[in-house]
Amino acid sequence: MRFDVLTLFPEMFHGFLSHSIMGKAKEKGLIEANLINFRQFSDSKHNTVDDTPYGGGGGMVLRPQPIFDAVDHLLENVAEKPPIIMMTPQGEPFSQEKAEELSIYPHLVLLCGHYEGFDERIRQHLVTHEISMGDYVLTGGELPAMIIMDSVSRLLPDVLGNPMSHVDDSFSTGLLEYPHYTKPSEYRGLKVPDILLSGHHANIDKWRREQALLRTWERRPDLLKSSNLTEEDRKFLRLLEADQD
Repeated sequence: MRFDVLTLFPEMFHGFLSHSIMGKAKEKGLIEANLINFRQFSDSKHNTVDDTPYGGGGGMVLRPQPIFDAVDHLLENVAEKPPIIMMTPQGEPFSQEKAEELSIYPHLVLLCGHYEGFDERIRQHLVTHEISMGDYVLTGGELPAMIIMDSVSRLLPDVLGNPMSHVDDSFSTGLLEYPHYTKPSEYRGLKVPDILLSGHHANIDKWRREQALLRTWERRPDLLKSSNLTEEDRKFLRLLEADQD
């Protein structure tokens, strides 16, 4: 996976790309991250990338020229145009499903904004996707870009030590993830559920599924509407609802 990140602050990514899973994936050559300061593509005398908005108003707007030229340079010898993703609070809410969709591409271009936002011509004629991290506004697109890089990278083959690690993650199955426990089996009088110590894998799988359903029902019942539920799942949920009544 190749990430091209257009940003005014490439130094923000150095620590992120040097440690933990991302650092190891980069060392192994599983991901490539190119940090491009699009200020260097500015055609103005003072390398400015923003200007006052037409029609008045507060803040400054990113000019189209540096960003269009930066993308043209990046894709000059690229046979197939990759997704060009704008970080914006006006975009599609990011989700695990979106991360899985993006993970099939070998190349992503991430566009990090600042100031009041982007000239609309960038949105209309350059980008292919607009992504939001939620209903709030950040000072720039760098943190959202890192989130996308992290969530997409961990889905790639060999990035995680255990290839099954992400299979049961929250949202991957449409449900929140079941609880996890590790050694010791008792700590400060708090015991691990007996079922997990039983060695009976079928019963453990059933318990984990029910716990995922329970946690989702308690915390994110909205997810149950779009989850792929079995008849056993629905029966368990009906019991939860009956107990509540």
